Amino acid sequence: MLKVISLVVIIAATAVAAFGAFIFSLDAASTARSNEPGEAATPATPDHATAHNTALPLESFAGMAAENAEELAKAHTAYDARMPALQDVDVVKVKMVMKDRTVEIAPGVKYNVWAFDGDSSAPGPIVHVRQGQTVEFTLVNGGSIPHSMDFHAARIAPDKAFTDVKPGESLTFRFKANDPGVFMYHCGTKPALAHIANGMYGAIVVRPPEMPVADNEYVLVASEWYMNGDGITEPASLSMEKARAMMPDWTTFNGYANQYVTHPLTAKPGDTTRFWVVAAGPTLDTNFHVVGTIFDRAWVNGDMKRFQTGVQTVLVPSGGGAVFDVRIDEPGLYPFVSHAFAHVDLGQVGLLKVGNPKGTMTH
Repeated sequence: MLKVISLVVIIAATAVAAFGAFIFSLDAASTARSNEPGEAATPATPDHATAHNTALPLESFAGMAAENAEELAKAHTAYDARMPALQDVDVVKVKMVMKDRTVEIAPGVKYNVWAFDGDSSAPGPIVHVRQGQTVEFTLVNGGSIPHSMDFHAARIAPDKAFTDVKPGESLTFRFKANDPGVFMYHCGTKPALAHIANGMYGAIVVRPPEMPVADNEYVLVASEWYMNGDGITEPASLSMEKARAMMPDWTTFNGYANQYVTHPLTAKPGDTTRFWVVAAGPTLDTNFHVVGTIFDRAWVNGDMKRFQTGVQTVLVPSGGGAVFDVRIDEPGLYPFVSHAFAHVDLGQVGLLKVGNPKGTMTH
């Protein structure tokens, strides 16, 4: 009996000691967390050598637009999604100047981008070339930190062509656009997550020699925005914590939430409309779908050698592209969306206006 009592005492003492060590461990962990740095005051130039382990939940600014959002949306000049003309030259010269700018990404919501000079800021300009043409690309860095440009359409040594360009300097390289399709281009400077999330991306279309005729052609670049503030009281910058957690505040086509709802893309009844779609991410895919119709042709994942017919929704992976044809006979308002509907709620939706229908349409 004495041995049993002694054994119980020993077990109890051991349990108490273990529990005390556990409480001490929790207290130490709590103290360590309370001493961790929060989000940088100016995330446009974050110290990526420092771990930012801000405890979840992170503050969301999803759907927070200015009070006069409807008025601002109408006044906004939508990104021109129409396919630009081809150049009848052997060498297509493309020059992009990188700038630190403040742009609007939703009605009254401003964001500090590392992006492009000119009318097309985030995304950058649409590049349109024929298959087999040579592209001569020049990057001029007018920003405050190093940048680069990675063309997914290029077969080229990236350590030479996609190298970092210091502020005030430039770099020129050439590649032959032998592979047809729609491709992403983006800054690949480390950390690429931050550079792409800050607006440094766009689309290049390499047109094959023989494609079915389309009456209208539009280029859509899907992307996400991760903000450290609401962007209304003052311009927001990148939240790397949200970007790592894949928790966007806005998702968009061509850089601005819902812009093609207020300013629809257009077609005539009976037209074939072609969408060239790139998912720029930096992380999330786009599940492309047009409400009220079915894709007559879908070149999935940029494979221009064959197309699928009668397709309802196609996943466009982050960093990938696909091409879609729809022929619509009946006048109406046809939403185009990412069918991952959280994206729609965050702004990745637009309208194709066929004919002159009355009324409005939401989705």
